[in-house]
Amino acid sequence: MNDAVPAAIDAWRQPMWLFLAIAAVAVACVLWDRIWRVARNVVTIVHEGGHALVALLTGRQLSGIRLHSDTSGLTLSAGQPYGPGMVATAAAGYLAAPLVGTIVAVLVSFGQGTRVLWLGAAILLTMLVLVRNAYGALSLVVSAIVLFGLSVLTPAVLHGAICAGLSCFFLFAGPRTLVELHKQRRHQFIQSPHLRELRVQSDIDQLARLTGLSAGLWFAILATAMSVAIVLSCGALLASSAA
Repeated sequence: MNDAVPAAIDAWRQPMWLFLAIAAVAVACVLWDRIWRVARNVVTIVHEGGHALVALLTGRQLSGIRLHSDTSGLTLSAGQPYGPGMVATAAAGYLAAPLVGTIVAVLVSFGQGTRVLWLGAAILLTMLVLVRNAYGALSLVVSAIVLFGLSVLTPAVLHGAICAGLSCFFLFAGPRTLVELHKQRRHQFIQSPHLRELRVQSDIDQLARLTGLSAGLWFAILATAMSVAIVLSCGALLASSAA
């Protein structure tokens, strides 16, 4: 029994080539549209969870979360419609995936892969109290079952590799969601250049309205934050790899 403890703690002492292979698979999942259409549901969970968590932390009254089968989502909260709390809540969505990826990378670099899987499953089940539609509840339950199943059905020595893959997926999923948003906004503007106010208001548009900064600048700010997260997280995983 004691022999199993060091193995679990040292779960990510894997060769560098293995991390690079895992990162390549994660990037493929983000770039391959067929996989992305399914995997994006997980990103939406994290995105809306980010909005919800920051709304609560900034004192806003959270009404609930809705997750839809087209991978869109909605988090409703009540409170002051402007100010730092509202800005933080609006920005949290697109920053959530790279932040989760970074946290997972740090924990995995310290050999906490198994605990990451347990913690992820627990957080998903906790979010059930906030979800207001059946598809959203189903998405959370299925995702939690997958994480818990991986923790009990796979050897502990693989948990670090699994979580490293999840970390890379979230890190690279962030930039893709920004690219998708840019294409959506550009298409809507081309379709109705004189009716911009009728465009579906994204987080970027909301941030621009709240702060007076342009949407383009907010794109740059979020893209920079995502790039920093990728560099730091991959650096932590590479540094903890076996020589």
